[in-house]
Amino acid sequence: MLASKLSRFAGMVSALHMNISYNWLKELIDIDLSAEETAAALTRVGLAVEGIHQHKDDFVLDIDLTSNRPDCLSHLGVARELLAGSGKAIGSFESSSDDPAYAGAIPFPALLAPEIVNILAPETCHRFTARIVRGVKVGPSPQWLVDRLESLGERSINNIADITNYVMLELGQPMHAFDLDKLTEGRIVVRMARQGETITTLDDVERKLDDSMLVICDAEKPVAVAGVMGGSASGITDTTTNVLIEVAYFMRDSVRQTSRKLDLATEASYRFERGVDIDNLVRASDRAVELIRELAGGDVADIVDIFPTRLPAKEVESREISAAVKRLTGLSVSNDECSHILSSLGIDAVSSSAHSTIYRSPSWRHDIAIEEDLVEEIARHFGYENIADELPPAYGAGEYQSNEEQKKHVRNSLAALGCIEAIGYSFIDAANDGLFETVPGLVTPSLDEPYVTLRDSVIEGAVRMRASLLPGLLGAAKLNFNHQNRDITLFELGKAFAAESSAGSLPRERELFGLVMTGSDVGEGRLMPSRELDFFDVKGAVELVLNAVGVSDAAFTPSDARHLRRGQAAAVIVGGVEVGSVGRINEEIAGNYKFRQPVYVGEIDLQAILAQKTEPVRYEPLPKYPSVLRDVSLLVRRDQRFASIRSVVESLAIPICQSVGFVDSFQGKGLADNESSLTIRFEYRSDERTLTEAEVNETHASILAALESELGVRPRI
Repeated sequence: MLASKLSRFAGMVSALHMNISYNWLKELIDIDLSAEETAAALTRVGLAVEGIHQHKDDFVLDIDLTSNRPDCLSHLGVARELLAGSGKAIGSFESSSDDPAYAGAIPFPALLAPEIVNILAPETCHRFTARIVRGVKVGPSPQWLVDRLESLGERSINNIADITNYVMLELGQPMHAFDLDKLTEGRIVVRMARQGETITTLDDVERKLDDSMLVICDAEKPVAVAGVMGGSASGITDTTTNVLIEVAYFMRDSVRQTSRKLDLATEASYRFERGVDIDNLVRASDRAVELIRELAGGDVADIVDIFPTRLPAKEVESREISAAVKRLTGLSVSNDECSHILSSLGIDAVSSSAHSTIYRSPSWRHDIAIEEDLVEEIARHFGYENIADELPPAYGAGEYQSNEEQKKHVRNSLAALGCIEAIGYSFIDAANDGLFETVPGLVTPSLDEPYVTLRDSVIEGAVRMRASLLPGLLGAAKLNFNHQNRDITLFELGKAFAAESSAGSLPRERELFGLVMTGSDVGEGRLMPSRELDFFDVKGAVELVLNAVGVSDAAFTPSDARHLRRGQAAAVIVGGVEVGSVGRINEEIAGNYKFRQPVYVGEIDLQAILAQKTEPVRYEPLPKYPSVLRDVSLLVRRDQRFASIRSVVESLAIPICQSVGFVDSFQGKGLADNESSLTIRFEYRSDERTLTEAEVNETHASILAALESELGVRPRI
């Protein structure tokens, strides 16, 4: 009875490591490596051996496994990895009669009660095999089996229990042995538990079940929690003579959920949760009954194999696998070598065309789903150590580029204005496609795919190379808003990308300047903001940038840029060519980012600006004579712009009129609906003498007269 109770705990501890016997591996495969060399070879292909310890005449390798490699929770799986690419075959257990189309498999629901097995939950139990062995003699295991199990941390119980544990460790397939005579009517029913039903498991704990749990029953009651633990009522004892060997495939999610609900983790559940090989069941059953006949005797009946749910083989398409390996790892591996490595791992090419090859992953590899998985397998076995340590080419490294000094002026000017430089990702979400008006000449709208798409995305969802700096800057503004910072002035100098019209060409790259401003103007040393930022702040910042690189003739005209609000948007014109835009973002984009205050942006083609020919800076002495400033408010039409007024004044070429600048605009009370009041400042000064009041008045009056004559504007009374 003690042996029976001890057997109930066999394999209950769920380990994060897999212990592998070196001698056992040598029985499965022909290797000429020492234990240390074997450990090094496994570590090389990604199965990290964290330690080696000796047990009698054997060495045990402690292998650290990741959760996506349940196939290596067995000696067979580790042997496959060790021999991949060597051209050698695994021993007798590698050749399987258990094909997906196995002739002995009985299609569901052909086999029904009162036969030996009946599956009532085919959506959860995908395959179930049963085999009866009559006339067995339960007793102690031979010393070799005891030593083999003890070397891996398992206690020997009896020959039947030890064999089921042995086969699980060898082939990775959990199984359970029932005392056939304790099964009511000598048959098995696989079904969902009834709400409130109970079972006493092998650890002598009564457990309450619910209708989400899959159970293995006899004709009356549950006798095992499927994939987790058997019941004590049908367990193997010293008096057992007839045994039913169950080897099945249960859905991973069901086993995981049941194990968590019952707070019961076992070696079986550990494997089922991660996935076992559905095509390995008959092989495991064959191996178990072979050992039972050898160690416990008995007569074996034919196998019952019910296969209600066929799992489709996973297929992966690759355009050119060697090119994918080169792109993702830098390794140069020929197509033939790639195919050889994959084939040695059981991943075979099933079809090929001029455009791609279809690879089919084996039933024991649940983690092979995409092309990158194939690349990983090839890289592991070709050798990570062959990936060279190389720095990317850097021509002229350490040298200033020809325009670096100008960009330095831009940064310094904006920093003096209180702006902060941002550095954003070059990758953005495809949801930004067409949302922002790009700088002129960057994107070719006629192309079917005008944007650059990443084949291997670095950030999940960010599959586009940015065609504008604004998505990143607005994302940074949103992050600041989420941290309760609502006074923001950010700028960025960076590259944007677009597809070239000619096939096979590299993407088009342009260096841009981007700016986002929102909130209030907070002066240094002031606790409270002085005023709200507006369109003229972002326009002034762009003018500051242009002045910093030597452009003084920029003009601003009304713009219909799709990302800007109509009436608060302007195109930036330099040398008669449009190079960007400034303005307030429209309601749609503001809603997408959940902005609750006006946000102003600017973006210009910095590369085009820096290519402009500019005059060298000339230094002149400060004026000796004072200036006279005159502010005047003019009544203008609402669609009339300051640029047209400045153009008229400049065309007069009056020597003492040094400058004309915008001060303020007003619409509202006292003005007609189509009128605005535009306040302009004139500066008068002579470099030769101090101007008299009469001279200034006369010149000022002539300018106002010219404005009324040319544009129909007059001073506001």
